[in-house]
Amino acid sequence: MTQGRNLRACPHPSPLPRVGEGVVAFRFREQSVQAATQRRRRLGIALVLLALGAFGGCAPPTRVQKPARSAAEVRAQIVRLMPATTRAREDWATDITAAFAALGIEANTQNLCATLAVTAQESNFTVDPAVPGLGKIARTEIDHRAEQHHVPQLLVRAALSLKSSDGKSYSDRIAAVRTERQLSLIYEDFIAKVPMGRRLFADSNPVRTGGPMQVSVGFAEEYASEHPYPYAVDGSIRHEVFSRRGGLYFGIAHLLAYPVSYDRMLYRFADFNAGLYASRNAAFQNALSIASGIPLALDGDLVRYVDDDQIGTTEVAARSLATRLDLSDSRIRRALEQGERFDFEETALYERVFALAEKEGRALPRAVVPRIDLKSPKITRKLTTEWFATRVDQRYRTCLAGAATK
Repeated sequence: MTQGRNLRACPHPSPLPRVGEGVVAFRFREQSVQAATQRRRRLGIALVLLALGAFGGCAPPTRVQKPARSAAEVRAQIVRLMPATTRAREDWATDITAAFAALGIEANTQNLCATLAVTAQESNFTVDPAVPGLGKIARTEIDHRAEQHHVPQLLVRAALSLKSSDGKSYSDRIAAVRTERQLSLIYEDFIAKVPMGRRLFADSNPVRTGGPMQVSVGFAEEYASEHPYPYAVDGSIRHEVFSRRGGLYFGIAHLLAYPVSYDRMLYRFADFNAGLYASRNAAFQNALSIASGIPLALDGDLVRYVDDDQIGTTEVAARSLATRLDLSDSRIRRALEQGERFDFEETALYERVFALAEKEGRALPRAVVPRIDLKSPKITRKLTTEWFATRVDQRYRTCLAGAATK
Protein backbone atom coordinates (compact mmCIF):
# COMPACT_ATOMS: atom_id res chain seq x y z
CA MET A 1 0.00 0.00 0.00
CA THR A 2 1.16 3.50 -0.68
CA GLN A 3 0.82 6.33 1.76
CA GLY A 4 1.47 9.91 0.65
CA ARG A 5 3.88 12.00 2.64
CA ASN A 6 2.80 15.10 4.51
CA LEU A 7 4.63 18.03 2.91
CA ARG A 8 4.84 21.32 4.74
CA ALA A 9 3.93 24.40 2.72
CA CYS A 10 6.71 26.84 1.90
CA PRO A 11 6.63 29.42 4.71
CA HIS A 12 6.04 33.09 3.97
CA PRO A 13 9.24 35.15 4.30
CA SER A 14 9.63 36.92 7.62
CA PRO A 15 11.08 40.46 7.94
CA LEU A 16 14.83 40.40 8.39
CA PRO A 17 15.90 41.03 11.97
CA ARG A 18 17.52 44.36 12.68
CA VAL A 19 20.74 44.84 14.57
CA GLY A 20 20.08 45.05 18.29
CA GLU A 21 16.92 42.87 18.28
CA GLY A 22 18.68 40.05 20.01
CA VAL A 23 19.44 37.89 17.00
CA VAL A 24 22.66 36.85 18.72
CA ALA A 25 21.41 36.01 22.17
CA PHE A 26 24.54 34.46 23.61
CA ARG A 27 27.19 36.74 25.03
CA PHE A 28 30.07 35.42 26.99
CA ARG A 29 32.00 37.93 29.06
CA GLU A 30 35.18 35.90 28.90
CA GLN A 31 35.29 35.96 25.08
CA SER A 32 37.53 38.42 23.39
CA VAL A 33 36.38 41.28 21.20
CA GLN A 34 37.85 39.41 18.24
CA ALA A 35 35.64 36.39 18.90
CA ALA A 36 32.58 38.59 19.13
CA THR A 37 33.50 40.14 15.78
CA GLN A 38 33.78 36.68 14.22
CA ARG A 39 30.32 35.81 15.52
CA ARG A 40 28.89 38.95 13.94
CA ARG A 41 30.47 38.03 10.62
CA ARG A 42 28.95 34.55 10.79
CA LEU A 43 25.62 36.13 11.65
CA GLY A 44 25.84 38.32 8.60
CA ILE A 45 26.40 35.31 6.37
CA ALA A 46 23.51 33.52 8.01
CA LEU A 47 21.19 36.47 7.45
CA VAL A 48 22.09 36.58 3.77
CA LEU A 49 21.34 32.87 3.44
CA LEU A 50 18.09 33.35 5.33
CA ALA A 51 17.07 36.13 2.98
CA LEU A 52 17.87 34.02 -0.08
CA GLY A 53 15.89 31.12 1.32
CA ALA A 54 12.94 33.30 2.30
CA PHE A 55 12.63 35.06 -1.03
CA GLY A 56 13.83 32.57 -3.59
CA GLY A 57 15.28 29.41 -2.07
CA CYS A 58 12.05 27.52 -1.20
CA ALA A 59 11.24 25.66 -4.38
CA PRO A 60 7.81 24.06 -4.86
CA PRO A 61 7.76 20.42 -3.65
CA THR A 62 8.39 17.95 -6.44
CA ARG A 63 5.82 15.53 -5.00
CA VAL A 64 2.44 16.83 -3.89
CA GLN A 65 0.03 14.56 -2.05
CA LYS A 66 -3.21 14.17 -3.92
CA PRO A 67 -6.31 15.06 -1.95
CA ALA A 68 -8.16 12.02 -0.68
CA ARG A 69 -11.07 10.99 -2.83
CA SER A 70 -14.54 10.84 -1.38
CA ALA A 71 -16.21 7.50 -0.73
CA ALA A 72 -18.69 8.29 -3.50
CA GLU A 73 -15.86 8.76 -6.00
CA VAL A 74 -14.24 5.47 -4.99
CA ARG A 75 -17.55 3.61 -5.24
CA ALA A 76 -18.22 5.09 -8.66
CA GLN A 77 -14.84 3.97 -9.96
CA ILE A 78 -15.32 0.44 -8.61
CA VAL A 79 -18.69 0.18 -10.35
CA ARG A 80 -17.04 1.26 -13.61
CA LEU A 81 -14.21 -1.26 -13.21
CA MET A 82 -16.38 -4.26 -12.35
CA PRO A 83 -17.67 -6.51 -15.13
CA ALA A 84 -20.95 -5.18 -16.50
CA THR A 85 -22.60 -8.56 -15.88
CA THR A 86 -21.91 -8.47 -12.12
CA ARG A 87 -25.06 -8.47 -10.04
CA ALA A 88 -25.50 -5.87 -7.29
CA ARG A 89 -22.45 -3.88 -8.39
CA GLU A 90 -23.38 -0.97 -6.14
CA ASP A 91 -23.46 -3.26 -3.11
CA TRP A 92 -20.10 -4.79 -3.97
CA ALA A 93 -18.63 -1.32 -4.47
CA THR A 94 -19.98 -0.16 -1.12
CA ASP A 95 -18.44 -3.06 0.80
CA ILE A 96 -15.09 -2.73 -0.99
CA THR A 97 -14.98 1.00 -0.29
CA ALA A 98 -15.81 0.41 3.36
CA ALA A 99 -13.08 -2.24 3.67
CA PHE A 100 -10.42 0.08 2.24
CA ALA A 101 -11.48 2.85 4.62
CA ALA A 102 -11.52 0.57 7.67
CA LEU A 103 -8.14 -0.92 6.82
CA GLY A 104 -6.56 2.46 6.07
CA ILE A 105 -5.44 1.34 2.61
CA GLU A 106 -5.26 3.86 -0.22
CA ALA A 107 -8.09 3.23 -2.67
CA ASN A 108 -6.01 3.92 -5.77
CA THR A 109 -6.63 2.27 -9.11
CA GLN A 110 -3.86 -0.30 -8.63
CA ASN A 111 -5.19 -1.49 -5.27
CA LEU A 112 -8.79 -1.53 -6.46
CA CYS A 113 -7.90 -3.51 -9.59
CA ALA A 114 -5.88 -5.97 -7.50
CA THR A 115 -8.89 -6.57 -5.26
CA LEU A 116 -11.27 -6.98 -8.18
CA ALA A 117 -8.85 -9.34 -9.95
CA VAL A 118 -8.58 -11.69 -6.96
CA THR A 119 -12.33 -11.63 -6.35
CA ALA A 120 -13.08 -12.39 -9.99
CA GLN A 121 -10.60 -15.28 -9.98
CA GLU A 122 -11.81 -16.79 -6.71
CA SER A 123 -15.58 -16.43 -7.01
CA ASN A 124 -16.54 -14.40 -10.09
CA PHE A 125 -18.18 -11.96 -7.68
CA THR A 126 -20.30 -14.56 -5.94
CA VAL A 127 -20.65 -14.16 -2.17
CA ASP A 128 -20.85 -17.89 -1.47
CA PRO A 129 -19.66 -19.71 -4.60
CA ALA A 130 -20.80 -23.26 -5.31
CA VAL A 131 -18.22 -26.05 -5.30
CA PRO A 132 -18.87 -28.97 -7.67
CA GLY A 133 -19.10 -32.30 -5.90
CA LEU A 134 -18.85 -30.73 -2.43
CA GLY A 135 -21.11 -33.32 -0.80
CA LYS A 136 -18.85 -36.14 -1.94
CA ILE A 137 -15.78 -34.21 -0.81
CA ALA A 138 -17.33 -33.72 2.63
CA ARG A 139 -18.25 -37.37 3.03
CA THR A 140 -14.73 -38.39 2.01
CA GLU A 141 -13.33 -36.09 4.69
CA ILE A 142 -15.59 -37.61 7.33
CA ASP A 143 -14.57 -41.14 6.34
CA HIS A 144 -10.91 -40.10 6.46
CA ARG A 145 -11.32 -38.68 9.96
CA ALA A 146 -13.13 -41.84 11.06
CA GLU A 147 -10.28 -43.99 9.81
CA GLN A 148 -7.74 -41.84 11.66
CA HIS A 149 -9.70 -42.25 14.89
CA HIS A 150 -10.42 -45.95 14.31
CA VAL A 151 -14.18 -45.38 14.21
CA PRO A 152 -16.14 -48.16 12.42
CA GLN A 153 -18.21 -47.09 9.41
CA LEU A 154 -21.30 -48.56 11.08
CA LEU A 155 -21.06 -45.93 13.82
CA VAL A 156 -20.34 -43.15 11.29
CA ARG A 157 -23.47 -44.00 9.29
CA ALA A 158 -25.54 -44.14 12.48
CA ALA A 159 -24.33 -40.70 13.54
CA LEU A 160 -25.01 -39.17 10.14
CA SER A 161 -28.53 -40.63 10.08
CA LEU A 162 -29.52 -38.55 13.11
CA LYS A 163 -31.77 -35.54 12.58
CA SER A 164 -29.97 -32.22 12.46
CA SER A 165 -31.25 -28.81 13.59
CA ASP A 166 -33.40 -28.29 10.50
CA GLY A 167 -35.11 -31.68 10.81
CA LYS A 168 -33.16 -33.35 7.99
CA SER A 169 -30.54 -35.98 8.64
CA TYR A 170 -26.90 -34.94 8.49
CA SER A 171 -26.39 -37.43 5.70
CA ASP A 172 -29.13 -35.84 3.56
CA ARG A 173 -27.86 -32.33 4.20
CA ILE A 174 -24.31 -33.28 3.28
CA ALA A 175 -25.46 -34.99 0.08
CA ALA A 176 -27.29 -31.84 -1.00
CA VAL A 177 -24.67 -29.28 0.06
CA ARG A 178 -23.45 -26.88 -2.65
CA THR A 179 -21.39 -24.15 -0.94
CA GLU A 180 -18.71 -23.97 1.70
CA ARG A 181 -20.88 -21.78 3.89
CA GLN A 182 -23.61 -24.43 3.91
CA LEU A 183 -21.08 -27.15 4.68
CA SER A 184 -19.48 -25.11 7.46
CA LEU A 185 -22.88 -24.71 9.12
CA ILE A 186 -23.54 -28.45 8.87
CA TYR A 187 -20.19 -29.19 10.51
CA GLU A 188 -20.91 -26.66 13.27
CA ASP A 189 -24.23 -28.36 13.95
CA PHE A 190 -22.70 -31.84 13.82
CA ILE A 191 -19.81 -30.94 16.13
CA ALA A 192 -22.05 -29.19 18.65
CA LYS A 193 -24.82 -31.79 18.91
CA VAL A 194 -23.41 -35.20 18.06
CA PRO A 195 -20.72 -36.80 20.24
CA MET A 196 -19.35 -38.49 17.11
CA GLY A 197 -18.88 -35.04 15.57
CA ARG A 198 -16.79 -33.84 18.49
CA ARG A 199 -14.76 -37.05 18.39
CA LEU A 200 -14.02 -36.77 14.67
CA PHE A 201 -13.35 -33.04 14.45
CA ALA A 202 -12.40 -31.99 18.01
CA ASP A 203 -14.14 -28.62 17.56
CA SER A 204 -12.08 -28.03 14.40
CA ASN A 205 -14.31 -27.24 11.45
CA PRO A 206 -12.77 -28.80 8.30
CA VAL A 207 -13.95 -25.90 6.10
CA ARG A 208 -10.92 -23.61 6.18
CA THR A 209 -11.59 -21.06 3.42
CA GLY A 210 -14.64 -19.30 2.12
CA GLY A 211 -16.36 -16.17 0.93
CA PRO A 212 -15.97 -14.11 -2.25
CA MET A 213 -12.16 -13.95 -1.97
CA GLN A 214 -11.74 -17.48 -0.56
CA VAL A 215 -9.81 -16.16 2.40
CA SER A 216 -8.54 -18.43 5.17
CA VAL A 217 -10.80 -18.59 8.21
CA GLY A 218 -7.71 -19.00 10.38
CA PHE A 219 -6.18 -15.81 8.96
CA ALA A 220 -9.42 -13.92 9.53
CA GLU A 221 -9.70 -15.05 13.15
CA GLU A 222 -6.09 -14.12 13.86
CA TYR A 223 -6.41 -10.75 12.10
CA ALA A 224 -9.60 -9.91 13.97
CA SER A 225 -7.89 -10.69 17.28
CA GLU A 226 -5.26 -8.04 16.53
CA HIS A 227 -7.28 -5.41 14.65
CA PRO A 228 -10.75 -3.95 15.31
CA TYR A 229 -13.36 -5.51 13.04
CA PRO A 230 -15.56 -2.67 11.68
CA TYR A 231 -18.87 -4.54 11.83
CA ALA A 232 -20.99 -6.17 14.49
CA VAL A 233 -20.03 -9.83 14.38
CA ASP A 234 -22.85 -12.08 13.18
CA GLY A 235 -22.26 -15.12 15.37
CA SER A 236 -18.54 -15.57 14.76
CA ILE A 237 -15.67 -14.37 12.60
CA ARG A 238 -16.06 -17.63 10.68
CA HIS A 239 -19.59 -16.57 9.77
CA GLU A 240 -18.32 -13.14 8.73
CA VAL A 241 -15.83 -14.69 6.29
CA PHE A 242 -18.75 -16.20 4.36
CA SER A 243 -20.49 -12.83 4.03
CA ARG A 244 -19.73 -10.28 1.33
CA ARG A 245 -18.64 -7.56 3.73
CA GLY A 246 -16.48 -9.83 5.88
CA GLY A 247 -15.07 -11.85 3.01
CA LEU A 248 -13.98 -8.68 1.25
CA TYR A 249 -12.61 -7.06 4.41
CA PHE A 250 -10.42 -10.01 5.37
CA GLY A 251 -9.51 -10.76 1.76
CA ILE A 252 -8.32 -7.21 1.14
CA ALA A 253 -6.40 -7.30 4.43
CA HIS A 254 -4.66 -10.51 3.36
CA LEU A 255 -3.86 -9.07 -0.06
CA LEU A 256 -2.81 -5.50 0.75
CA ALA A 257 -2.58 -4.72 4.47
CA TYR A 258 1.10 -5.51 4.95
CA PRO A 259 4.24 -3.68 3.77
CA VAL A 260 6.36 -5.17 0.98
CA SER A 261 9.35 -4.27 -1.14
CA TYR A 262 7.86 -5.79 -4.29
CA ASP A 263 8.03 -3.97 -7.61
CA ARG A 264 5.10 -5.92 -9.10
CA MET A 265 1.61 -6.72 -7.87
CA LEU A 266 2.19 -10.24 -9.18
CA TYR A 267 4.06 -11.14 -6.00
CA ARG A 268 1.19 -10.04 -3.78
CA PHE A 269 -1.06 -12.34 -5.79
CA ALA A 270 1.38 -15.19 -5.20
CA ASP A 271 1.48 -14.35 -1.47
CA PHE A 272 -2.32 -14.35 -1.37
CA ASN A 273 -2.20 -17.97 -2.48
CA ALA A 274 0.96 -19.15 -0.69
CA GLY A 275 1.14 -16.99 2.46
CA LEU A 276 2.51 -13.62 3.53
CA TYR A 277 5.98 -12.88 2.13
CA ALA A 278 6.15 -16.23 0.33
CA SER A 279 7.54 -14.52 -2.79
CA ARG A 280 10.18 -12.66 -0.80
CA ASN A 281 11.10 -15.83 1.05
CA ALA A 282 11.31 -17.87 -2.17
CA ALA A 283 13.82 -15.33 -3.51
CA PHE A 284 15.83 -15.71 -0.30
CA GLN A 285 15.77 -19.50 -0.72
CA ASN A 286 17.04 -19.05 -4.27
CA ALA A 287 19.97 -16.94 -3.04
CA LEU A 288 20.64 -19.37 -0.20
CA SER A 289 20.72 -22.31 -2.62
CA ILE A 290 23.22 -20.52 -4.83
CA ALA A 291 25.43 -19.55 -1.89
CA SER A 292 25.37 -22.98 -0.25
CA GLY A 293 25.18 -25.24 -3.28
CA ILE A 294 22.26 -27.11 -1.64
CA PRO A 295 19.15 -27.50 -3.84
CA LEU A 296 16.09 -26.01 -2.17
CA ALA A 297 12.39 -26.04 -2.96
CA LEU A 298 11.43 -22.42 -3.55
CA ASP A 299 8.21 -22.67 -1.58
CA GLY A 300 8.61 -19.68 0.74
CA ASP A 301 8.57 -21.82 3.90
CA LEU A 302 11.70 -20.96 5.86
CA VAL A 303 11.11 -22.97 9.04
CA ARG A 304 9.82 -26.47 9.60
CA TYR A 305 7.33 -26.38 12.47
CA VAL A 306 6.94 -29.99 13.62
CA ASP A 307 7.14 -31.78 16.94
CA ASP A 308 10.49 -33.45 16.40
CA ASP A 309 14.16 -32.60 16.47
CA GLN A 310 14.60 -32.33 12.72
CA ILE A 311 15.09 -29.02 10.96
CA GLY A 312 14.00 -28.05 7.47
CA THR A 313 16.22 -28.01 4.42
CA THR A 314 16.28 -24.19 4.32
CA GLU A 315 17.66 -24.08 7.85
CA VAL A 316 20.14 -26.85 7.03
CA ALA A 317 21.45 -24.82 4.09
CA ALA A 318 21.72 -21.67 6.19
CA ARG A 319 23.57 -23.49 8.98
CA SER A 320 26.03 -24.88 6.44
CA LEU A 321 27.11 -21.28 5.85
CA ALA A 322 27.23 -20.32 9.53
CA THR A 323 30.99 -19.75 9.58
CA ARG A 324 31.05 -17.75 6.34
CA LEU A 325 28.05 -15.73 7.49
CA ASP A 326 29.55 -15.27 10.97
CA LEU A 327 26.23 -16.28 12.52
CA SER A 328 25.42 -18.87 15.17
CA ASP A 329 22.81 -21.58 14.60
CA SER A 330 20.52 -19.97 17.17
CA ARG A 331 20.79 -16.58 15.47
CA ILE A 332 20.05 -18.18 12.11
CA ARG A 333 16.98 -19.84 13.60
CA ARG A 334 15.70 -16.58 15.11
CA ALA A 335 16.08 -14.82 11.77
CA LEU A 336 14.26 -17.56 9.86
CA GLU A 337 11.39 -17.39 12.34
CA GLN A 338 10.81 -13.81 11.17
CA GLY A 339 9.93 -15.10 7.71
CA GLU A 340 6.33 -13.88 7.95
CA ARG A 341 7.40 -10.36 8.89
CA PHE A 342 8.71 -7.48 6.81
CA ASP A 343 11.75 -6.96 9.01
CA PHE A 344 13.21 -10.33 7.99
CA GLU A 345 14.77 -8.27 5.19
CA GLU A 346 16.68 -6.29 7.82
CA THR A 347 18.26 -9.31 9.49
CA ALA A 348 21.96 -10.06 9.13
CA LEU A 349 21.07 -13.49 7.71
CA TYR A 350 19.06 -12.05 4.83
CA GLU A 351 21.64 -9.38 3.98
CA ARG A 352 24.69 -11.66 4.23
CA VAL A 353 23.17 -14.52 2.25
CA PHE A 354 22.42 -12.21 -0.67
CA ALA A 355 25.86 -10.60 -0.38
CA LEU A 356 27.47 -14.04 -0.51
CA ALA A 357 25.31 -15.25 -3.39
CA GLU A 358 25.98 -12.10 -5.38
CA LYS A 359 29.72 -12.19 -4.76
CA GLU A 360 30.37 -12.96 -8.42
CA GLY A 361 28.60 -9.76 -9.40
CA ARG A 362 25.30 -11.22 -10.59
CA ALA A 363 22.30 -9.42 -9.13
CA LEU A 364 19.59 -11.73 -7.81
CA PRO A 365 15.84 -11.04 -7.64
CA ARG A 366 14.35 -10.06 -4.29
CA ALA A 367 11.01 -11.68 -5.16
CA VAL A 368 10.25 -14.98 -6.90
CA VAL A 369 6.86 -16.61 -7.41
CA PRO A 370 6.92 -19.71 -5.15
CA ARG A 371 6.93 -23.11 -6.79
CA ILE A 372 4.05 -24.84 -5.08
CA ASP A 373 1.62 -27.47 -6.36
CA LEU A 374 -1.86 -26.62 -5.13
CA LYS A 375 -3.54 -29.51 -3.38
CA SER A 376 -7.10 -29.49 -2.09
CA PRO A 377 -10.13 -31.76 -2.29
CA LYS A 378 -11.74 -28.96 -4.34
CA ILE A 379 -8.97 -29.00 -6.97
CA THR A 380 -9.48 -31.63 -9.66
CA ARG A 381 -6.55 -30.76 -11.97
CA LYS A 382 -2.88 -29.86 -11.60
CA LEU A 383 -2.58 -26.24 -10.50
CA THR A 384 0.27 -24.22 -9.04
CA THR A 385 0.82 -20.95 -7.22
CA GLU A 386 2.43 -19.65 -10.41
CA TRP A 387 -0.72 -20.50 -12.35
CA PHE A 388 -2.88 -18.69 -9.81
CA ALA A 389 -0.67 -15.57 -9.62
CA THR A 390 -0.37 -15.36 -13.41
CA ARG A 391 -4.11 -15.67 -13.95
CA VAL A 392 -4.89 -13.00 -11.39
CA ASP A 393 -2.17 -10.76 -12.81
CA GLN A 394 -3.76 -11.02 -16.26
CA ARG A 395 -7.09 -9.92 -14.80
CA TYR A 396 -5.31 -7.12 -12.94
CA ARG A 397 -3.67 -5.79 -16.10
CA THR A 398 -6.97 -5.95 -17.98
CA CYS A 399 -8.57 -3.92 -15.21
CA LEU A 400 -5.80 -1.30 -15.34
CA ALA A 401 -6.16 -1.02 -19.12
CA GLY A 402 -9.90 -0.55 -18.72
CA ALA A 403 -9.39 2.10 -16.05
CA ALA A 404 -7.22 4.09 -18.43
CA THR A 405 -10.06 4.30 -20.96
CA LYS A 406 -12.99 4.89 -18.59
